[in-house]
Amino acid sequence: MTYSYYPGCTLKTKAKDLDHYGRLCAEALGITLEEIEEWQCCGAVYPLAQDEIATRLSSVRTLMAARDKGQALITLCSACHHVLTRVNNDMASNDNIRTKANNYLQPAVPYAGETRVLHYLQMLKECVGFDELKKKVVKPLTGRKIGAYYGCMILRPANEMAFDDPENPTIIEEFIKALGAEAVVYPMRNECCGGYVTVKDADLAKKRVAKIMHSAKDKGAEELITACPLCLYNLQANAGADAVPVTYITELLAEALGLK
Repeated sequence: MTYSYYPGCTLKTKAKDLDHYGRLCAEALGITLEEIEEWQCCGAVYPLAQDEIATRLSSVRTLMAARDKGQALITLCSACHHVLTRVNNDMASNDNIRTKANNYLQPAVPYAGETRVLHYLQMLKECVGFDELKKKVVKPLTGRKIGAYYGCMILRPANEMAFDDPENPTIIEEFIKALGAEAVVYPMRNECCGGYVTVKDADLAKKRVAKIMHSAKDKGAEELITACPLCLYNLQANAGADAVPVTYITELLAEALGLK
């Protein structure tokens, strides 16, 4: 199976492990990830203004590149996935945005949201299958109690992201179980960590992180995994007395596949 792949800026800098192990594991699972040529930053934050076209254009270029190759587009970063998915939805359903973006870019074939955008986890579940993934595990993570940290961007708004139930998500727990570990379900796993207010209000971010860590630890989690570079940074930088280790989903996968 071959997919177009959008790494995004942070996976080339601070989140290199998320990218490196994602590629390594994909190859071991028979998945080919073809990095989009000359991709640009997605903007990291989805523009809510309906007349804001310029900040959508880099995402549209990426989506068109995948469309032109006849491939679905794989993302790993929660923020990138959020932006690309929502811009793709705009191009499929909003005549005003679609017309203005195509008029500006002047593509040979106008873009209308044809590309399917998949998160890496969706690819593992829907294309590889967690039952098949379980067969590939060479170092089962038996005895480890791991909590999933979804954060907010990968799940919401639910009608656009269509990723999982925003109030009771299960995909990362299924992933953890496929690797042989115990998936710890805790109340704060889908709540915002305050990552975007860290610079403006560090105390608020610390309070948010403390609640998440306490919630996870109270239910028995000994470690957390996430797909969001900003969340990982915030959870590590602002963790207090209840801190538990936090790593990327791809690092856990690489460990179970004997690649780390």
